[in-house]
Amino acid sequence: MNPIKPILVLFLLTVAALPARAELRIDITRGTVEPVPIAVTDFLSGEQVKEQGAKNGETIQKELELGRQIAAVIKANLERSGLFKPTDPKAFIEVEKSIGALPKFANWRVIGSQALTQGQIRIDGGNRLRVEFRLWDVVAEEHMVGQVYSTVVSNWRRIAHIVADAIYMRFTGETGYFDTRIVYIAETGRQDRRVKRLAIMDQDGENHHFLTNGEDLVLTPRFSPSQQEITYMSYFGGVPRVYLFNIDTGRQEVLGDFPGMTFAPRFSPDGNKVIMSMARDGNTELFTMDLRTREVRRLTNHSAIDTGPYYSPDGKRIVFESDRSGTQQLYVMNADGRGVKRISFGRGRYATPVWSPRGDLIAFTKIQGGKFFIGVMKNDGTGERLLTDGFLVESPTWAPNGRVIMFFRETPGTKDGRKQSRLYSIDLTGFNEREVVTPMDASDPAWSPLIP
Repeated sequence: MNPIKPILVLFLLTVAALPARAELRIDITRGTVEPVPIAVTDFLSGEQVKEQGAKNGETIQKELELGRQIAAVIKANLERSGLFKPTDPKAFIEVEKSIGALPKFANWRVIGSQALTQGQIRIDGGNRLRVEFRLWDVVAEEHMVGQVYSTVVSNWRRIAHIVADAIYMRFTGETGYFDTRIVYIAETGRQDRRVKRLAIMDQDGENHHFLTNGEDLVLTPRFSPSQQEITYMSYFGGVPRVYLFNIDTGRQEVLGDFPGMTFAPRFSPDGNKVIMSMARDGNTELFTMDLRTREVRRLTNHSAIDTGPYYSPDGKRIVFESDRSGTQQLYVMNADGRGVKRISFGRGRYATPVWSPRGDLIAFTKIQGGKFFIGVMKNDGTGERLLTDGFLVESPTWAPNGRVIMFFRETPGTKDGRKQSRLYSIDLTGFNEREVVTPMDASDPAWSPLIP
């Protein structure tokens, strides 16, 4: 297993001064955004810049290497967001020898950078890592934010993600999404003998490892609100079962045998319930299970197929898909099953609805004219927008800030029947679509909340 180690934020470094010029901000609600040119220098070695001089050459080299790696992860995160354009280090006129002094802002403006990120790291006691960073507005010559973190050395990637989140938040006013993980289905083998394993990784594809061995078919993984557990379906001996998987311990627990289940079990926002679709008496309805008492409660009672349920962030409403109107459409109801209301009225069929963590939008898959689309609509069904399309695009999942969606795209089969399935992310503008690299075919992603 790969338990998440805590990071201690020691203190914030801020300057409470009014900016001399207009503050750098990014309006992420606009249709297109011009990326902000930002310089990110390699983080300095704290041992190297001590006044008494270098004491340990091996420690210095280790700190310098970590400093380069941390800066590289920060730049990659910011660049993938589509909101930032890291400046090529070859253009740097000088590299600061200490982050304690004011930068020479003119040297950064002349190469086109509007913002500057600097950092310094220290390794103490062989395994303790202290990282300090500062963000500067180069145009206004103002300090924007600074933070210091302390953790174990092996946690350096998490620090890089957290720093990138702090930069993202300072520029946009929105919570970042870089310090998160993705659970998905890793696929290998022939199409008629597909091996599907549960896999987990950081949102940038790093720290990848498998949670199941592939002996049994696994489907539709989803995180609990606490991130400590994943719920998913597995066909053991051909019988569908719902499992809870503890990420830290590797312990698996069977929730129950539910023959005929068609869609993923998903947690309620408080983590106390799982909602699911289940076939009983020849029809598929929606049910909840209380994880404390294991009590199962039926929510819908209709002759049509009701499936794909998902809670609103406040837990008061549920969106689901149903063919009760004659075609596959989206509906919203109260958490107790009352007040069912159709919200999708466009052409085509709608499926896999997922409520945004912000509560304002619902992402979905749409099938129309032989093509698949990933789109969003307001939670009352208005304002439908299609973000991307393809031969097969499906299973949207939201970043925790509600600004980016991940999904999987499958390409048409080749002459020998092989298909390729990959993960992609796209922001709400629809202009920043990028592949999320995985070591093999991938499907059915689920995005975690921010790691606590």
